[in-house]
Amino acid sequence: MSVIAKASAKRSARAAWTGIALAGVSALLLTACSSGETTEPTESDEAAASGDALPIEPGERDLTLKIGTILPQSGALAFLGPPEEAGVALAAQEINDADLGITVDVVYRDSGDTTTDTATVSVTDLLSQDVSGIVGAASSGVSKTVIDQIVAAGVVQFSPANTSADFTEYDDDNLYWRTAPSDTLQGEVLGNLIASDGNATLGMIVLNDPYGTGLAEFTKTAFEAAGGEVVAEELFNEGDSNFDSQIAGVTAANPDAIALITFDQAKIVTPALVGEGFPGDKLYFVDGNLADYSADFAPGLVTGAKGTLPGLDVSTLGDFTDNLLSIDDSLTDFSYAAESYDAVILLALAAYAANSTDGADIASYLQQVSGGSGDGEVVTTFADAAALLSEGEQIDYDGPSGPITFDEHGDPTEATIGIFQYLDDGTYERIGDG
Repeated sequence: MSVIAKASAKRSARAAWTGIALAGVSALLLTACSSGETTEPTESDEAAASGDALPIEPGERDLTLKIGTILPQSGALAFLGPPEEAGVALAAQEINDADLGITVDVVYRDSGDTTTDTATVSVTDLLSQDVSGIVGAASSGVSKTVIDQIVAAGVVQFSPANTSADFTEYDDDNLYWRTAPSDTLQGEVLGNLIASDGNATLGMIVLNDPYGTGLAEFTKTAFEAAGGEVVAEELFNEGDSNFDSQIAGVTAANPDAIALITFDQAKIVTPALVGEGFPGDKLYFVDGNLADYSADFAPGLVTGAKGTLPGLDVSTLGDFTDNLLSIDDSLTDFSYAAESYDAVILLALAAYAANSTDGADIASYLQQVSGGSGDGEVVTTFADAAALLSEGEQIDYDGPSGPITFDEHGDPTEATIGIFQYLDDGTYERIGDG
């Protein structure tokens, strides 16, 4: 069963990876700086607003682009770290192997989660090394703790996995970008999926941070618009280890289904819920906890449970998945690997287009090289894209995460939400797209 959400984003024909348009794409004016002062529009702001493209200087390049990462090596999203870092490493390898006048150096650091100040320490270290861009964080809550520090330094922050809608209009001086879609889409797909499965009532156990509460809100809106009723919504905080009160609160409402909008807390909550008698096949997971639980859950515990995760089907991407495994052959989960790969490719292409590694210069070309402005030629590899840029031509990069096509807020305007179902052994398979 597939739940489809589309927007009417005008696109040229795509020769390679395609996606579904993001619902409700808005065109809003850039906000003024947080000091309250009015800033004069830059050349890039005016170009983006008018739909015109900035010029591309033809000729050879001699650039070294230093990128840092704050991806989860520890904390509640640590299971996302390996595929994300593999995506970054693969992109850097391919850019450097192309030998087209730009070299990418990557400095890997940990983001931790919001129970620690790991991300702040990592960002401080990366900024001291004069990075031009920082890929991460995976957690929207973690990004909230460091975005102002990164923006103040004039460095691009590029998340492969932040989905909180709060970032769309964040006062970021055009320096915050992401390849993951806002949870306005995932929430719509999840809410409609739960309703279409015949559930009339829904309970939710929700992480109390920008990611969790935002996704819960959009899920609730979609579910209730489809005729359902949310009968319980229990919150918890990052770092909590006991969820007895949340489980008691949600099961007391006797819902037909329960959505777990959590990170790895699902490892504790899920067995406890099923142990209380709630059917495992009536649980719904999200990108923050859709993981391989074969080593954590008893066989059959969540058989039939479903979940959602942004991104294209990696099994259809052929060489990309094989190349990821050449970077890290231990990978079994590929969540946000493509989005991390595309983040690095886009940063490099924007630097190449600008012929600069200054953060603001890179940011001024990111929408353009993604095809959000400029009406460029569709390309699907860094080498092909850089070759055109060296001739002064405009490009429209489409990568393994999809067409991307940034709007003026740094959000992708097109995305696919995968729908998954758990098997007897605690692994999951893709059963459709939304």
